[in-house]
Amino acid sequence: MQDPLLIIALVACLGVLVILLLGINAFRKGTAESAKESNKYMRWRLMAQFGAVVLIMLFVWVRGQTGN
Repeated sequence: MQDPLLIIALVACLGVLVILLLGINAFRKGTAESAKESNKYMRWRLMAQFGAVVLIMLFVWVRGQTGN
């Protein structure tokens, strides 16, 4: 668990979870303004999720190259 790339990927996944929960909470309010806010959070989530997937794939590739 000392691999810095793994730790960064896990933090990115937690960030995605936090953004997802913020978007769901904003959507729960049910007003037009909260729908816009929820949509904004979901766009952020997509970008964060893309970054997390790239980091995970990078981790898998690096681990495959080093043989660990």
